[in-house]
Amino acid sequence: MSIYLPLNKVSLTLDTSGVMGFFGGEEALSAMSTVHLYRGRRWLGWYNSPGSYTVAKKFGQLANSRFWDGIFPGPNPTPEEMFGLDGLNGPRFIGVFSGTDMTTTGHFAYLTVQMAKEVQMAKETKEQIPPGGRMTSPFSLSIIDVDKKEKQGGKVPMMKVYHALCAVIPIASSLVTCLVCAFVRDWLGFGLIVLGMVSSGLSCFVIGSGKLHFQFSEPSPYAPQGDGLLLMRNDVVILKGAEKDVTSITKAKFVLDMGGDEKFNTIGVCSLLLLSQFLIQLLLVPRATPFGQIMFLSSLVVSAVEITQ
Repeated sequence: MSIYLPLNKVSLTLDTSGVMGFFGGEEALSAMSTVHLYRGRRWLGWYNSPGSYTVAKKFGQLANSRFWDGIFPGPNPTPEEMFGLDGLNGPRFIGVFSGTDMTTTGHFAYLTVQMAKEVQMAKETKEQIPPGGRMTSPFSLSIIDVDKKEKQGGKVPMMKVYHALCAVIPIASSLVTCLVCAFVRDWLGFGLIVLGMVSSGLSCFVIGSGKLHFQFSEPSPYAPQGDGLLLMRNDVVILKGAEKDVTSITKAKFVLDMGGDEKFNTIGVCSLLLLSQFLIQLLLVPRATPFGQIMFLSSLVVSAVEITQ
């Protein structure tokens, strides 16, 4: 029985260089950077994802050796810096009772003041200046009672698994398109989609295998109350609580345990696989049939829509 191949007589070749350039990797990079915050997300990367070149170039810098530096040149940041979990300094902190004066604080303090600013801006948008009134210099004062915050210990709270289930849509799309290519015997289109699924799935699994937790510094048991001020140019955040709780904001940090040098080399291998995927798809997609090219592009479009959500 002969199988009818759709669009077999159509003279059409997609400009894959334009397709690859159109589907940029910033969205894919953002989705990969949050894989540790969703429970079970590392198991749901098995789809033909766009932006493989950008992801490979970015995360390949985690592998710290002469060999990997030659393939992925650039600085070798820590995993925390790579995923945006560290590297930003907070404002000055002055302890009211302890007399502590910290010129700069840690990443947690930076996130705290950003959250306070967002809350203050949300309140200001609801307020209206009365007729005849004037706009003064912007200034905000926020008070955070750290004692009343829920304690998580050293564990980082993660989003529920159903938040990551949206990835089922691009997985199903990539699976259907590759099976359709196999049904019409377009084995090149089938192989190219499977290559994208395997390289993306392996990379998501390896990168998402890191363990994210908090690292606290234990203050002296004789330390006084930890109340203090986070001082910015036009904003002040007052922290109220025990020294241990306030220190968890001013000095604590995220730690992403990737398993040491062995894991970093595995990330380098996955980044090399993503880079090879980009080059192979770029060169061989025009050799597929027009129908296979459309199936390949369809899988990329569905994946791009999902990762931008």
